[in-house]
Amino acid sequence: MKCPSCAEPESRVIDSRSLGEEIRRRRECAVCGHRFTTYERLQNRSLYIIKKDGRREEFDREKLFSGIRKACEKRPMPTGTIEKLVETIEAELYSLGRNEVSSSHIGKVVIARLSELDHIAYIRFASVYYEFSDITTLKQAVDTLIESKLGAPLDGQLPLINKDALSGQRRRARLRQRDGK
Repeated sequence: MKCPSCAEPESRVIDSRSLGEEIRRRRECAVCGHRFTTYERLQNRSLYIIKKDGRREEFDREKLFSGIRKACEKRPMPTGTIEKLVETIEAELYSLGRNEVSSSHIGKVVIARLSELDHIAYIRFASVYYEFSDITTLKQAVDTLIESKLGAPLDGQLPLINKDALSGQRRRARLRQRDGK
């Protein structure tokens, strides 16, 4: 491991700690004394993703992390939640025991996990994954989420739609139907 300060390849390990699937090591450069941290992770066998157009590309953990991070942007989540979610999904993919996984399977796994984690992040990810073409399709997805058991707000999360406002909208719609408008 080269020192980030002077590029010297020799360093000594000062401290090691296990962090689940990773090992965190504090190192000190043998030449300049600069201290830095490295993380070691077991490298799994190669996993290839079959894209919608038939192309195959190697699984990229950072690409998965980036997509989930964008969906969860500005959402009230504890630190490390996204990293843990990515680790869980990655472990699930490798545990399938296959060399190739379709991108649609990964999308479904992410959608399922986000629906349990945060409804807004779920809708954001779903809007990209399902390629909603218009507002009606998006509204159907939100309505489905509200009508399902997933519609109840998660701990620390505001509801998707205020129930008072929703009941007022329904009341006005019934009145319009009754009046023939």
